[in-house]
Amino acid sequence: MSSSPRSSDRPDPRVLRCVRQAALAGVALVLVWPAARGHSEWVGWLPLWLVGMPLVAWWSLHRFRLPLPGLLTRTARRRRGPQARRRGRPLPRPARPDLRHVSRSQTV
Repeated sequence: MSSSPRSSDRPDPRVLRCVRQAALAGVALVLVWPAARGHSEWVGWLPLWLVGMPLVAWWSLHRFRLPLPGLLTRTARRRRGPQARRRGRPLPRPARPDLRHVSRSQTV
């Protein structure tokens, strides 16, 4: 796979510019205007629509590429040392008396 994106993979710069401006305007609006951090009866939670959805649209224009290229290529670390062994079975505990049906005057 080549490191340079093909021309068909690149988003349209005009659409990208509009979505980027909408995302930045939403961030500015939420930061500056306290009412934009609230909830609307018609729309719902406003920061979702002012910040979250434009950012997801911006991300989708880049075909959901992860921002860090090494995020998925990192291998899992292996533990050093021997494999864990099962312990022996624990000894059965003695049964406790059923105290639900005993009156308070009776001894157990």
